[in-house]
Amino acid sequence: MLDDVQTVTDFNATRLGRHATLRLRAEIRAIWPDLSRQRVLGLGHAAPFLTLWQQHAHLCVDAIASGMPAEGLDPAPGRCLVQDDSLPFPDSVFDRVLLVHAIETADATRLLRGVWRAMRDDGRLLVVVPNRTGLWALRDGTPFADGAPCSVGRIERLLARSLFRVEALHGALYTPPIASRLLLRAAPALEAIGRRVSPRLAGILLVEAVKDVHAAMPVARSARSLVPGLPRRVLVPLGRNPADQASMPMPYCSSRSK
Repeated sequence: MLDDVQTVTDFNATRLGRHATLRLRAEIRAIWPDLSRQRVLGLGHAAPFLTLWQQHAHLCVDAIASGMPAEGLDPAPGRCLVQDDSLPFPDSVFDRVLLVHAIETADATRLLRGVWRAMRDDGRLLVVVPNRTGLWALRDGTPFADGAPCSVGRIERLLARSLFRVEALHGALYTPPIASRLLLRAAPALEAIGRRVSPRLAGILLVEAVKDVHAAMPVARSARSLVPGLPRRVLVPLGRNPADQASMPMPYCSSRSK
């Protein structure tokens, strides 16, 4: 993921990149309009979208995940560098987590398990990922063609295996990835038509999910033979009490908190 930081920065400075950023900001704002007093983590290339909430959120952390050890590596300015298989955050600390260009270029399973651990039990996750069947994933030289774009089915299975429950599916960037002024002017109408048809035709999928706490509870051995009248399956909660880690320090990151 570190290798494409400059690629994303350069693309966002182009006409097509500015268009994509503005469309995604509008979609993300519609999904999460107000995160006042929330603790927010952005992973991947989330910086252009974290500014939607920085003025009112309790905490905004901008992090970029790497598959290699963080020592000796210099992240992009204003970002915290973390390992995708070992996020250095306390358990149950974030209310919202935004993943942008993250799971397609990292070890998705390890990254999502780390995100699950760092989220509060009522936390919500928003994954922004290129649609494998969309036109934007075919446009070389853009961040949307990097890594492994996802189909709707794949992202749903990946989230389910990582103990998340999908709540909503949204789409964005229905316009072809062509920097034509005429086409970009027609983008609002094309986006409205695309949303009515299906998010599966979009260039970008925005998948909102919640932390599925019950899926992480193991089932104990049958107790019916030991105590008559007890149900056969007894749920036993896992994990440490989040209150035990309230005093744990956050890693040093470039963030905005109040």
